[in-house]
Amino acid sequence: MHPTSIDLAAHVPPDGLMRLSGDVREPVRLGMAALRALPQREVVVTFECRTSGPRRHRFTGPLLLDVVRGARPLFDPVERKDRLRFLVSVLGRDGHHAVLSWGEIDPEFGNTEALVGVRLDGDDLDAQGPHLVVPGDRCGGRHISRIAEIRVCADNRLWA
Repeated sequence: MHPTSIDLAAHVPPDGLMRLSGDVREPVRLGMAALRALPQREVVVTFECRTSGPRRHRFTGPLLLDVVRGARPLFDPVERKDRLRFLVSVLGRDGHHAVLSWGEIDPEFGNTEALVGVRLDGDDLDAQGPHLVVPGDRCGGRHISRIAEIRVCADNRLWA
């Protein structure tokens, strides 16, 4: 196995649910119904890829921030700078993954309204599972389809 590859068997829940784990007080497995129970947003994104040209889509779902807050990350939510130590990594069932900083999605900092999409162009994504959508990404490189796991991690291991 390549040193940067991921052992998907260790991260893909067999029951089709999305795992929310890492440096959190309440790790959980979430299905589409639980994601739909959260406040929903709608975003229109345009991916301008070199190979396929521009593609425009409308996604609906909860903010990534709302999803991960539900697991109660291991920081003091009142301490602004404490939140900045955390990263959010999203893994797809195909092995594609992306990392966002907490500061990037926090309204007091970057306020990027990254979404956990449960609907695409008006159609439910139940058969595929949720998608990570990062509005403003030009070519959709951080778009993760079929999310298997979202992991919240303190960056203090980077400096150990």
